[in-house]
Amino acid sequence: MIFADSAPRLDASVLSDGRTIAAIATPLGRGALAIVRLSGPDVLDMVAKLLEPASLHARKASRARVIDPEDGTVLDEVVATLYRAPHSFTGEDLLEISTHGGLHTPTAVLAAAIRIGARQAEAGEFTRRAVLNGKMDLLQAEAIGDLIDARSHVAHRQAIRQLDGGLSARVRELRERILQLEALLAYDIDFPEEDDGPIPQERIVRTTEVTLRDLSSLLATADKGTLIHEGALVVLAGAPNAGKSSLFNALLGETRAIVTEISGTTRDAIEAVLDRPLWPLRLVDTAGLRETSDPLEQLGIETSTRYISRAAVVLACAEHSGETVRIADAVADHTTAPILEVLTKADLVSREQYVGSAIRVSARTGEGLS
Repeated sequence: MIFADSAPRLDASVLSDGRTIAAIATPLGRGALAIVRLSGPDVLDMVAKLLEPASLHARKASRARVIDPEDGTVLDEVVATLYRAPHSFTGEDLLEISTHGGLHTPTAVLAAAIRIGARQAEAGEFTRRAVLNGKMDLLQAEAIGDLIDARSHVAHRQAIRQLDGGLSARVRELRERILQLEALLAYDIDFPEEDDGPIPQERIVRTTEVTLRDLSSLLATADKGTLIHEGALVVLAGAPNAGKSSLFNALLGETRAIVTEISGTTRDAIEAVLDRPLWPLRLVDTAGLRETSDPLEQLGIETSTRYISRAAVVLACAEHSGETVRIADAVADHTTAPILEVLTKADLVSREQYVGSAIRVSARTGEGLS
């Protein structure tokens, strides 16, 4: 957990109502444990009303019982941990109650906290209070969301680096350089006749060039960030029954798309993320490309075309080598991305019959999948 005590402190009284907030911090559903969190000025009073025994030592997990404040019944046997301000995630007094999992138990504990004066926290409000109280900056707060949403190990690793303050330090350095440049320009304009004389133009130009270079370098990482978070979009395109869905399932190692001999089975795009060492791949199985009068199938083809236009790579799939060329040519009208020709049913085409540069692949035998 990051406690960035050097982060700038905002006026929390203006942006927060100052009340103690409470929320269930884990997904509801069948499970061993759940966590209910409380943060705010009344946490110590609520500990006395909710827990038995109520004597908690800061940063030490203690076994306790949660008591219903209305009738005194025991709601759950829990483990409670108290964090005293400012040494907590939010910078306020904070209580974490580890309850048994499921739907009813954590909900009952949360309801008891609300009955004694806590307010249901808004989405992301614990992190917002951490920012307001100077425990982290906005980039680190964003990294928490990225960490929660990470769908690949690359995205997870990137979020950890950002949470650790790497990007924050880079932005701070860039800000300092821009302020330095502004100071040089202001001095040169306002005090040209001072004893030291005007600022050498070469110094201003050099500082400007370095600042622009570093800014461009930071902006250049935007596309990489998109790839990390969303995955490189890999679209499987081809005619109906071209083996796209079989290839899609084989690459994933599980059955996600329906495979039949009936043309036009895939009517909509099916997405799945394939976690790879360099980039996560967002595979998309699309509707077969062909002329059709079926309005539903036509909608699927239009969706396929939109995905093709945004793809990082398109796999032009067909069961005959000559057909891969035709599909690649048709796809090229809708994208500037690289197009790989893929012969999807290599187990049915002998190498003597094979003509062209398409990659030979067989979902049935595993040939070419690597």
